[in-house]
Amino acid sequence: MATTTNHTSREQLNRANLDKLPGHLGLDILEVSEGKVVGEFEVRPDLVAHTGFLLAGAVLSVADILCAYGVSTAWPEGANGFTTAEVKCNFVGTLREGKVLCTATLLHGGRTTQVWDAQVVNAVTGKLMAAFRCTQILLYPRP
Repeated sequence: MATTTNHTSREQLNRANLDKLPGHLGLDILEVSEGKVVGEFEVRPDLVAHTGFLLAGAVLSVADILCAYGVSTAWPEGANGFTTAEVKCNFVGTLREGKVLCTATLLHGGRTTQVWDAQVVNAVTGKLMAAFRCTQILLYPRP
């Protein structure tokens, strides 16, 4: 793994959520450490599809947000930005109500790319709801 620095905290990320999509989703960051970000949100009526189940887009968004936040926990020396290259999500369960817990972890931390995994589970039972993976391309200043 390239030399990294943690550039964020739980408090900073929760402040960043305000008045943005993570805040609308009710995302609460619970834990931040190098290569790991954990958050949760409550299933609410406005996050439930016409089918009566939690919107897949809400789950996908939270997993993507936590992985993106994770980049700031494993920031390679000299990098000044990043962009998402690919995302994949396998849904294996859902909820009608309750809390959702998501844990994003760094799978690969290189100088030019990072690969992040997120496990989305029912916060009460621990049952897997979705497995998410994304690739981030790290950006550096141009000479």
